[in-house]
Amino acid sequence: MANKLFDYLRSINDTKEDIMVELPGQKSDYNAYMINRGLSYFIDTIQIANEMNYNYRLPARLQYDFLRLFVRKRKRYAKEWFKAEKYENLEAIKEYYGYSNQRAKEVLSLCTKDHLDHIKHKLRKGGKS
Repeated sequence: MANKLFDYLRSINDTKEDIMVELPGQKSDYNAYMINRGLSYFIDTIQIANEMNYNYRLPARLQYDFLRLFVRKRKRYAKEWFKAEKYENLEAIKEYYGYSNQRAKEVLSLCTKDHLDHIKHKLRKGGKS
């Protein structure tokens, strides 16, 4: 799937060749959300991606053709896609204090290693490991 995603993005941004193969009765592997997300990283394609977000009900073939023909040819590479940060002890703080994600992130920066160890010790449940 990931390779197909980047093939579609390369086709829209750079090569302009039609790579979408639609067989009768088979669903396309075109993921409009991820394609629009990939285009939203660049200043010259963010409005086009937003337009496709407004018109999400269009068939995949129509969205792909619009983007492929409307986006100017240029090599666009994002250094890395944004990913949610992972916090090691966030779940323990959420369970111990009953906090939301945002509040637990705020508290996590205030906790020392000893305090986190104490919280983990209190949250231990019995049973075989």
